[in-house]
Amino acid sequence: MAQISASQVKALRDETQQSMMDCKKALEESNGDIEVAKDLLRKRGLVTAEKKADRATGEGLIAITVAPDKKSAAIVEVRCETDFCARNEVFSSM
Repeated sequence: MAQISASQVKALRDETQQSMMDCKKALEESNGDIEVAKDLLRKRGLVTAEKKADRATGEGLIAITVAPDKKSAAIVEVRCETDFCARNEVFSSM
């Protein structure tokens, strides 16, 4: 097993936005190869997404906007799992 440095973990984390431990584990499993580690993290993310796909999203926001020329409009609904998330400033600014 290759010795994994903190700079490798940081570089992978900066590119993928995954946790430090997930990045370290992926680097250990890939013997320090960052491209292979990114692929491992991507596959794990897909598995996690599949597990969460059936969760109910009972909270969210609806936004309505009209174009300045008044010829078109859009209604967008964005859903999330919790009211805590729905009230978050970042979520509501989308």
